[in-house]
Amino acid sequence: MTSTKPQSEDDDGLEAAVDQAIAACGGDMRATIRALVVANEFLESEISELMKAVSRAYSRGRFRTYSG
Repeated sequence: MTSTKPQSEDDDGLEAAVDQAIAACGGDMRATIRALVVANEFLESEISELMKAVSRAYSRGRFRTYSG
């Protein structure tokens, strides 16, 4: 499948990252996808923990909002 849109520098960086991820998994596509899913789940749990921490701080008055 080829794309008709021109390649940008961002696409080049993304392609390089994809190639790097595949190479890190020895060329195994399933292992690459598995590693990316695990990394995504880890990041989602980190976001959840941070949201809880900010919510607790805000509810206890430790988080000051700007009131211009």
